[in-house]
Amino acid sequence: MPEALLLRSASSVLRTVFLSRLSPCGPGCVRKFGLNLLYQQEVRPNVRSSSLTDRQTISKESLSHALVHSSPEKANDTQLDCPEEVLWTTRADGQVRLRIDPSCPQPPYTVHQMFYQALDKYGNLSALGFKRQGKWERISYFQYYLLSRKAAKGFLKLGLERAHSVAILGFNSPEWFFSAVGTVFAGGIVTGIYTTISPEACQFIAHDCRANVIVVDTQKQLEKILKIWKHLPHLKAVVIYQEALPKKMANVYTMEEFMELGNELPEEALDTIISAQQPNQCCVLVYTSGTTGSPKGVMLSQDNITWTARYSSQAGDIHPAEIQQEVVVSYLPLSHIAAQIYDLWTGIQWGAQVCFAEPDALKGSLVNTLQEVEPTSHMGVPRVWEKIMERIQEVAAQSGFIRRKMLLWAMSVTLEQNLSCPGSDLKPFMTRLADYLVLAKVRQALGFAKCQKSFYGAAPMTTETQHFFLGLNIRFYAGYGLSETSGPHFMSSPYNYRLYSSGKVVPGCRVKLVNEDAEGIGEICLWGRTVFMGYLNMEDKTCEAIDADGWLHTGDAGRLDADGFLYITGRLKELIITAGGENVPPVPIEEAVKMEVPIISNAMLIGDQRKFLSMLLTLKCTLDPDTSEPTDNLTEQAVEFCQRVGSKATTVSEIVGKKDEAVYQAIEEGIQRVNLNAAARPYHIQKWAILERDFSISGGELGHTMKLKRLIVLEKYKDIIDSFYQEQKK
Repeated sequence: MPEALLLRSASSVLRTVFLSRLSPCGPGCVRKFGLNLLYQQEVRPNVRSSSLTDRQTISKESLSHALVHSSPEKANDTQLDCPEEVLWTTRADGQVRLRIDPSCPQPPYTVHQMFYQALDKYGNLSALGFKRQGKWERISYFQYYLLSRKAAKGFLKLGLERAHSVAILGFNSPEWFFSAVGTVFAGGIVTGIYTTISPEACQFIAHDCRANVIVVDTQKQLEKILKIWKHLPHLKAVVIYQEALPKKMANVYTMEEFMELGNELPEEALDTIISAQQPNQCCVLVYTSGTTGSPKGVMLSQDNITWTARYSSQAGDIHPAEIQQEVVVSYLPLSHIAAQIYDLWTGIQWGAQVCFAEPDALKGSLVNTLQEVEPTSHMGVPRVWEKIMERIQEVAAQSGFIRRKMLLWAMSVTLEQNLSCPGSDLKPFMTRLADYLVLAKVRQALGFAKCQKSFYGAAPMTTETQHFFLGLNIRFYAGYGLSETSGPHFMSSPYNYRLYSSGKVVPGCRVKLVNEDAEGIGEICLWGRTVFMGYLNMEDKTCEAIDADGWLHTGDAGRLDADGFLYITGRLKELIITAGGENVPPVPIEEAVKMEVPIISNAMLIGDQRKFLSMLLTLKCTLDPDTSEPTDNLTEQAVEFCQRVGSKATTVSEIVGKKDEAVYQAIEEGIQRVNLNAAARPYHIQKWAILERDFSISGGELGHTMKLKRLIVLEKYKDIIDSFYQEQKK
């Protein structure tokens, strides 16, 4: 494009920027974010905000400079400065050769270039929705961009150095988003930290990523950082955004103070930093929880982020806003790659409207947000969907006889249709009637009336849960990937669906199975633009993960069907090899037990190097609404199970402490049914025990995405496990 035409295009964009203050979201919401961040203050609509002009201190000339230097043409001509054959690095300031070949030849571009293209198409659309004092407010993509630049200059003023991190320790919010984007604009690395981890774990991550700034949401999180600050030599400042400071502290800023810090920094200085960025440089760190050893910092490049946000989301049938603006609810931890890609980066790529749930979303308020927002697509880890299922079951159990029978009839008819004709949109009359009379109302009550795509990932989903939601006419689309693949490397969609599978490989990516057995099951190895740069400061771990040809070895076992659909069969490290040499994948057996015995919450198979298989079980119990800790009280579904088998128990302790005969007998009968369906006797469960407390994140048995930490469980309940096999010797 000739330079004059490009400048005219930029000028057109600028006119829209300055007119955007007249958009429906109004100047008040911008004043709240970045310029006058006191949420408690009333915003008077008759007071004009100067936030997009004077107080933003972004001149037309400097913004024009930024837009011109981030044009798509520049993206296409990007020259990557790195050794020709380097596919990985462990240095935060390192660069890698991108995996560009005929299968994925799309030109690489940076996060800023991605945002530029979004501005050109979606500038006036609502980008971020947030609730303040009971009222929903929204800011546009232009305002989002300006706030991100404002944050970038604030970080630079605080001393953010190239290839150092801004760590964010807080619940999902607009501040999380523009802090993250601003970090990348400023040449830093975004590092999310789970809000539930200990000060010691925070210290490890903040030290490892060389965090210059840490952004926190509450005083509780601030206290963690104050406790460990003396051990963080790179930390220069902390910013708090949701709660007020209890008292003035050195180098601790409110978000309002922080967003004013960069006013004196010329826009040209930020533009120079942005223009120097390259797609093969690190911009995001995701720390894996790990079951043993220290967390690993997964380094993701700008190309990892922008390519995945575009092409993996396309494979999931996410729509660009010019066709239909996607509306999503952000509530899963942004420190996890799935939520960060789905909510933050894909949102920018396609102009989605991202609405933020309340901090207590997973304690019960999520459904309220879903009802108010009515998302067009929604993602949840399996445990979230299971909790929704359990809540529906509890409500149904308390309903009148006719309502309960109607629901069961409608779900039965719909499930049968969806299992016999999976993926078909042609429904017989009875199925359509059931949906119209009953199921549509259930989906509306859940907030899914407009939801066209429901996704899950991060952990396996049980057949029971999938069947339950198929009965509600909610089809789940799975994704498969790792932090090390920037999220989804495989995707399902309405046009690419097979029940129980993780979909097909994203176009432009590759997969191969190594060491396949007779059933075609092997280790899943991945290659493509999604594959990470390496583990920060961990050369040995990086070499274990990436082979000499650049293939990522996932450690997951799976098989591919004739049409290329992937089916995950388990983790290689989780494979149980009995003393007799039998290879036993635990997940299918655990799932079968939970299907046969619906009072079971978690089941873990044991037997590695043992003479027979045994199992640890936990019971379904309610969670404390304030702490999300498992309580002693059984769920409605569990109580109903007890009553059905002749028990009056309502608590876990009643069953375990008194070894409730009726419940224990029912569980034993269920396990025997599972054994009858086993392929051979070595697959039989011979002994089992019920634990006094359900698995939880705080207990250490579950990771942040609710994955079972098997090694932790083995160590924690070692005495019970040993007793299974000691008795055998006597």
